[in-house]
Amino acid sequence: MSTDARVQRIVARFESLTAADVARLGEIYTPDARFKDPFNEVRGRAGIERIFAHMFVALDAPRFVIRDVLVQGDQCFLSWDFRFRMRRWRHDEQCIHGATHLRLAADGRIAEHRDYWDAAEELYEKLPGVGALMRWLKARARQ
Repeated sequence: MSTDARVQRIVARFESLTAADVARLGEIYTPDARFKDPFNEVRGRAGIERIFAHMFVALDAPRFVIRDVLVQGDQCFLSWDFRFRMRRWRHDEQCIHGATHLRLAADGRIAEHRDYWDAAEELYEKLPGVGALMRWLKARARQ
């Protein structure tokens, strides 16, 4: 399987991910895969599955829209939009813009997954109460 076909399979899985699919993440992650984002750092599929399972518990209608894909050798960079609704506060759809760096194992599964996104701008500024404080701090920092 070519690297591009491997990445296409991974992209398709992320874009169609449902709560029921979480238990099958082993199909795209190695057993000792590492995952890091602004809130989590885990090693192993069980930890990765917990993160994705929590996403479906905490949010309504979460989904990834992959915008760009760059592949070089065993590495891949994805830019994406993560769309969801907050269960507790707003009911309108939210969107986080971010990027992922993947390092693939020889079999095409993900060995390393690192997400990059600005938690302050993309999440905290959208929360009631905290958002007003974050926007005020951001405005003060620009002065």
